[in-house]
Amino acid sequence: MIVVLLIILALIGMPLFAVIAIGALAGFHGAELDLRLVAIEFARIGEMPVLVALPLFTFAGVLIASSRTPDRLVDLTRAWFGWLPGGLPIIGLIMFALLTAFTGASGITVIALGSLMLPALIQAGYPRRFSLGLVTTGSSMGVLFAPSLPLILYAVIAQQVAPGQSIHVDDLFLAGILPGLVLIGLLAAWAMWVQRGLPSDPTPTPPLMRSLRRAGWELPLPFVVLGGIYSGWLLVIEAAVVTAAWVLITLVLIRREVSWQKLKAVIEESMLLVGAILIILGMSLASTNVLIDAGVPQRLFEWLSPHIDSRLVFLLLVNVLLLIAGMLLDIFAALVILAPLIIPVALAFGVDPVHLGIIFLANLQIGYCTPPVGINLFLASHRFGVDILRIYRATLPFLALLLAGLLLITWWPALSLWLPGRL
Repeated sequence: MIVVLLIILALIGMPLFAVIAIGALAGFHGAELDLRLVAIEFARIGEMPVLVALPLFTFAGVLIASSRTPDRLVDLTRAWFGWLPGGLPIIGLIMFALLTAFTGASGITVIALGSLMLPALIQAGYPRRFSLGLVTTGSSMGVLFAPSLPLILYAVIAQQVAPGQSIHVDDLFLAGILPGLVLIGLLAAWAMWVQRGLPSDPTPTPPLMRSLRRAGWELPLPFVVLGGIYSGWLLVIEAAVVTAAWVLITLVLIRREVSWQKLKAVIEESMLLVGAILIILGMSLASTNVLIDAGVPQRLFEWLSPHIDSRLVFLLLVNVLLLIAGMLLDIFAALVILAPLIIPVALAFGVDPVHLGIIFLANLQIGYCTPPVGINLFLASHRFGVDILRIYRATLPFLALLLAGLLLITWWPALSLWLPGRL
């Protein structure tokens, strides 16, 4: 009865954190526990030092999106890769991945970078349907790359649900590299195939040295931050501090592309996003403990195990569930609602929690652009003034490739686990 009520409240538009809070309060009341324990559970998020990275990375990503950095990086990647067959779409995919990795929100990428890439692709002679599909689906790429906020959030949740598994953010950062490159590589290969019958791009390639000078302040950042994380020289929190400080100094004080007045709006936008995530996470921790104490994951495993005879079949069912969740929910909401339920069951089936995290995020990023209600589809339709059915048709070839890549990631755990095991 409570579950039905919560679903109805969510459908009529009640904020998600309030729906989760009502569920937690109902669970504590049903277990005859003091409701003040919910506030104590909420306060536990203050004991997670890795969450300090969340507002810093979010601030840096929103600040980058508010500046002219995307323009400079597009010029730079055109100078480097413009000679490749399908070079411009490949440039777009690289830029989409970088911006989404730093902002953690593909919607920002659709609006900020898609507006640059779509006219450039059409001007270069690529079919409009192909260009729309690439911008819509490509904008979700990057969730698997550090310093992606969803990767950090999954690690936090997994540490709470399965404390004995020693799940580290650094392991997830490494685990996402090869699967992320596989998904981008599939879309890049399709772009090269489409380009084979097109005339050469008439747009002149920007001079390499000029592009390097223009991007001189931005270019070292990925090498310093990601190189520091992957080499072990920087902890995730330290990398977040370096990123936020670097972006603030270069864009506000040196380049002066973001005024102090605009900086205030950037801070407000980024902290509103962080606040929403923290409220949802805090309430989710309370409701998660209710579910665990009630033995819901164990009962779910006992119900599933007679009907599922292999780990792979279980993961395929998880894929279907997560694709649907990715269409209907924001990635952060889907993580805090579903991860506490699925992680214990997956561990019982022998699934590595790091591999499961990559499957989780790969599904949710694909769900962003999966018809009929993927959020990126509606953002692209609104931003580019294109009928939603045309957006559906444009994304279908790209979705087929992404789903093939998802099956490979699911079937081949070593793709996710090889780098963490080596490093």
